[in-house]
Amino acid sequence: MNLNFSNHAHHNLDLNLYTCGIERCQSKHSYGPAIRSGYMIHYILKGKGTFKVFDKVYHLGQHEAFLIEPNVLIYYEADAEDPWEYTWIGFNGVKAKQFLNRTGLCMEQPILKVEQNDKLIRSMDSIVSASKMTSNKDLLLTAKLYEFLYLLVELYPNRKINSEVKQQKYIEDALLFIEQNYANSITVHDIAKYISIDRSYLHRLFKQYLNKSPQEYLLNLRIEKGCFLLAHSSLKIGDIARSVGYNDTLLFSKTFKKIKQSTPSAYRSNHYKL
Repeated sequence: MNLNFSNHAHHNLDLNLYTCGIERCQSKHSYGPAIRSGYMIHYILKGKGTFKVFDKVYHLGQHEAFLIEPNVLIYYEADAEDPWEYTWIGFNGVKAKQFLNRTGLCMEQPILKVEQNDKLIRSMDSIVSASKMTSNKDLLLTAKLYEFLYLLVELYPNRKINSEVKQQKYIEDALLFIEQNYANSITVHDIAKYISIDRSYLHRLFKQYLNKSPQEYLLNLRIEKGCFLLAHSSLKIGDIARSVGYNDTLLFSKTFKKIKQSTPSAYRSNHYKL
C-alpha cells in the first residue's frame, strides 16, 4: 500500500515535509540509480533489501533505517525472496542539514539500527497518518516533522560534535532567547537555565565570542530597542521603558543616559523620524 504524500506549498522555509508514505514492495522492486531532491529516511518494517551509495552496498533488514541525501546518486532494491516493506519521510529546507548534523546519520554512516517500538517509528507513523488530513494539514505536519527530528537527535545524537560547535550552539540559543524575551523581566540565570548550562559557563562563552557579558549584551539590546522606539514612535517614555523590559522608568532613563550619554527625551528630540 502506497500512501505517498507531497506538500508543494513549502509553508516553512526552514524545514518542510515534501513526501511521506508506506510501501509493501514486490520482489526485486527497485529505485534508481537516481538522485532525490531532498532528504529521505526509510525505515524497514519487515523484509530485506539492499541500499547502494558511494559504491558501498548495505544489506538491510527489519528495524533498520537508511538516509538519502539530496543530489547524491543512490540505488535500493527489495530482496527477491523476502521483499521489504518500509515507511519513509522526505523533507527539505534551509535548516534541514543543520538539524541532521546533530544526529548520528550522515552519508558516511547512513544506516541506523532502530529499536522495535521506538518512539521514532511511532513519530513516522503519525506523520503518514497526518498526511491524509484535509484541514490545516500543513501546520500539523510541520509540527510532527520537528518532533521527529527532535526525537532523532535525542535518541541518536551525533557523538562527534566538537566542543566549539557546541559552544556556538549555546551562544545562538542564548541570543535567540534574549531576542525573544528582552521585553520581559529575564535574568542571566533565566538564559542559562533555558539552554541548560551553568551561569558562570554562559558568562565565559559570551566573553569569548562576543567580548561582553550576558548582562551587558541584554542591557545594550534593551537600550537599542528603546532608541528605535524613541525615534520611530510617539509612545511615552514610560511605555517604551516597559516595552523593553524596564518596569522602573527612572532606572530605564538612568541606564539609557549612562550608555548613550543622553536622556531619552533628548535622544528623541535629535532622532525623531515621524
